[in-house]
Amino acid sequence: MGTVLFLTLLVLLIINVPIAVALGLSVVVAFMVEGNIPLLVVIQKMFNGTDSFPLMAVPFFLLAGKLMETGGISARLIRFANTLVGTLPGGLAIVAVMGCTFFAAISGSSAATTAAVGGILIPHMVKKGYDIRFSAALHAAGGTIGVMIPPSVPMVLYGVAASTSINDLFIAGIGPGILVAISLILYSFWISKKNGWGGGEKHSLADIWQAFKDAILAILMPVIILGGIYGGIFTSTEAAVVAVVYGLVIGLFVYREIKWRDLGEIFAGSASMTAVIMLIIATANAFGFIMTRENIPQEIAQFMLGITDSAFITLLIINVLLLILGTFMETAVTIILMTPILLPITNALGIDPVLFGVIMVVNSAIGMLTPPVGLNLLVAGNIAKLSNSAIERAAIPFLILMIVDLMLITYVPEISLWLVEMSK
Repeated sequence: MGTVLFLTLLVLLIINVPIAVALGLSVVVAFMVEGNIPLLVVIQKMFNGTDSFPLMAVPFFLLAGKLMETGGISARLIRFANTLVGTLPGGLAIVAVMGCTFFAAISGSSAATTAAVGGILIPHMVKKGYDIRFSAALHAAGGTIGVMIPPSVPMVLYGVAASTSINDLFIAGIGPGILVAISLILYSFWISKKNGWGGGEKHSLADIWQAFKDAILAILMPVIILGGIYGGIFTSTEAAVVAVVYGLVIGLFVYREIKWRDLGEIFAGSASMTAVIMLIIATANAFGFIMTRENIPQEIAQFMLGITDSAFITLLIINVLLLILGTFMETAVTIILMTPILLPITNALGIDPVLFGVIMVVNSAIGMLTPPVGLNLLVAGNIAKLSNSAIERAAIPFLILMIVDLMLITYVPEISLWLVEMSK
């Protein structure tokens, strides 16, 4: 049954069937070949896969990100960051990374972060003399911070799949997110100074103060959301609802950049993204049911542990596997499908499930920079009007940089876990 399942999935993916449909059809074919399991079980397993309270955070965080993108919050955050570091070589590039980091603490989505910050800054950077390919690739890389800094939709998905505390995952993502941000800032400063990009802008204390006042409500948003979660005031799911209400009030009544007529498009866009993710979750749960029934995760775990009992080498193999999968699989699919397979292996080696969750999320973030799926590359390329090949070449230095960061996160657990330990 497991052989039929994976062969069917492989054939469907080769002929370019959408991943959610391919997963569901693979399960149906496997059930039909088995012959003694009613097809109604497929529907039951799909429903069970989405019948989870923590998963309610997914649509709300996606909607919150959409409201932030439309409501003028990203523009104010960028303006404030520019007054702080705009005078440095590569000032706008540094602002781009800071903007992505700020927005990441609001949106929970990588593509939304790239679109919200890149839509404003890429044209501006080009006007100031920055290379357009560098500018687009930088925003594609900076957008990956959107799934590391909490709140993070992929962390919610992993937390549900692994039955691990989503709050602990959120806390553990702060260190890796900051590490990636610092590495991008340092590289941007070096390459910009080398090429003579940026610098020269002067901002007075009055300018900084004015920009800060304009951005204060935007800055307070992650403080309210994350402070509420870690302070025990509300859960991560409830925090997603708070984020939506806050973003709606600020965008409609304070900044007034969201019009009532815009709400239909905002809600429809968020609903569309949610539907894609939830359908993948549903069909992946049915797929996982067969894998569990056939003891596939346990057999894979035994095989891997038979090769080596070294946690160092096993994590290296897992990272290589996840990086390869990230080139052609969506983030949600990778996490939901691979967590039940890989988690027994890491548990057997004594690797903290929270740390492994961070490793999976960072891997999935890197996948957004690798073709052909590379969602962030597509978003930034569309903004900059660049061909796929042009932005893919420009993204190579950032890709190398993030793989180095991934190795540090993997083999220096304190980067992720020290805040978790402090919070207990």
